[in-house]
This record gives sequence, structure tokens and C-alpha cells, in this order.
Amino acid sequence: MKSIDVGTLQRQMGEGATTLLDVRNADELAIAALPGARHIPLDQLMDRMAELNPAAPIAVLCHHGMRSHMAALMLLRAGFEDVSNVEGGIDAWSLRIDPAVARY
Repeated sequence: MKSIDVGTLQRQMGEGATTLLDVRNADELAIAALPGARHIPLDQLMDRMAELNPAAPIAVLCHHGMRSHMAALMLLRAGFEDVSNVEGGIDAWSLRIDPAVARY
């Protein structure tokens, strides 16, 4: 599995070729979210994988990187081809890219 930092994620989002998958819970999403992210909580991912394109690049995001790592492994095992874990999660995004995104 690949890992990417938030700077790489920002570049990929700007290019529009990567699906950003946010696997945090809805209450966390209400505190801080990135525009354009696809929200599927980790505990629903197995049942909702069909909503994602297995051939498209996917960057997986959570709070700090642990749940997104697990989600990325799940996707890879299910046959997804290009999956990256976002190191540091949305907390790193807030610290390094956009301080307007709330930290929690």
C-alpha cells in the first residue's frame, strides 16, 4: 500500500483524478471535512465498496491515519488497484494545508 502526505493529496485533489474517501464517522465529519470527499464510514466499507471504482485512484483519509490504513488494506484485498493512505489524516491537513479546518 502506498502512503501519501497531505501535500501530495492536495495536488492530487487539484488534478481531480483521485477519489478522496473519508472513512471517519458522521460526527467527526460534522466537525471537519474536506470538500469533494466521498464519505463511507469504516464500519460500512465492506457493504458499500460497490459505490467505488476499483480501477480509479483512491486516497483514504481518517483523523490521524489508523482507520484509513485499515480501510486501504480492505480495498486492496478486495481488488482495488491504486489505493493510498493519507498519512496524519485530516489533523495533518489542518496543521499543514488549511488551518481553517477544525482540529479535534
